[in-house]
Amino acid sequence: MPDYKRQRVFSASCLGMLVFGIMMTTLGSILPSMTGKFGLSASDSAGLFLFMTFGMFAGSVLFGPIVDRFGYKLLLILSTGAIAASLAGIAMATGIAMIRASLLLIGFGGGVINGATNAIVSEISEEGKSAGLSLLGVFFGIGAFGVPFALGQLIGKVSYESVIFAIAAIVLIPFFFFIATAFPKPKMSQGFPVREMVTLLKSKSLLLLGFVLFFESGIEIATGGWVSSFFSSEFGIDPGRAVLYMSFYWLGLTAARLALNLLLKRLSPRLLINICFITALAGTIILTVSSSLLPAVLGLMLIGAGFAAVFPVILAHVGELYPEITGTAFGIAMVMALCGGMFIPWLMGFMGELKGLRLSFSIVSISIICQIGIYLFWTRQQKKTITNH
Repeated sequence: MPDYKRQRVFSASCLGMLVFGIMMTTLGSILPSMTGKFGLSASDSAGLFLFMTFGMFAGSVLFGPIVDRFGYKLLLILSTGAIAASLAGIAMATGIAMIRASLLLIGFGGGVINGATNAIVSEISEEGKSAGLSLLGVFFGIGAFGVPFALGQLIGKVSYESVIFAIAAIVLIPFFFFIATAFPKPKMSQGFPVREMVTLLKSKSLLLLGFVLFFESGIEIATGGWVSSFFSSEFGIDPGRAVLYMSFYWLGLTAARLALNLLLKRLSPRLLINICFITALAGTIILTVSSSLLPAVLGLMLIGAGFAAVFPVILAHVGELYPEITGTAFGIAMVMALCGGMFIPWLMGFMGELKGLRLSFSIVSISIICQIGIYLFWTRQQKKTITNH
């Protein structure tokens, strides 16, 4: 019998993913307001995304070997505390340097929490890993939806700094819950899994799945980060109110993940992820060609819905392929994802400054097409492997 309560650990993971969702949308939500306050250019704003994603990269690199060796609890506590403190730092910032430092630390904590909570749910799910990870992802959507929605409702009534302080206080709830929760024991009680990591780095399956996440992380972060600026510049919406429209993106993602939790118990994950790829591609095309607000919002919701299945299904594949060293395998996949999370938002910002944000959103469409090709190739490789055995 395990020395932890499965439901409590799952609840703790959901709270952690809620924090990750809050963290992921904070920058994109307050970016229009910060642009006016600090006089940021598009390239300056893109640089802020790099600070956060570099922190996430570092957290994703380190979390896997650490949790496989020492377990989840302490790392989750430290990461959540760091995010709460850094959110308060952003609210109190008087210059761009403090914001950069805070985003770096927020990114590090988020990278740890994202990887660790997904690895935990994969580990404790006896069957239906995709469904469990999809339900976990719902809490990411709740956190991601809540920040832009709250800011959109409160703009003009209270400052964005006050809202960020309130969010920092909310993040302390999971912090104390982690302290009071027993987590699964480490899988490797002696030494770090260096040899296993080298083996995983040579795995064609893990690398292909990692490249799907490379594009997915990039376009999720880029869309969430740039869409409020897109609505502001293309439709003449006040930057503060444009944040509210970003919430439709996360609403689409969250609603789709709620549906996926049920659908994944009845339909093939491979079928559902391909449907989601096509949905996201259609949404991106609608968004980029829309000349009025209503179809643009519809396209944005379709993009969110289309993104819903990718992380749960791909990470379920990783958990099924590498059950004995889940943390390290997830860490490698997350590192590849964050490489995309660092590069694609920067590329969109760079292109947006040169050609406008409407054209730069074509990068999302191209990335989805690349995902479809890679996933189909991986699926065929898996069928060949099964046939040969």
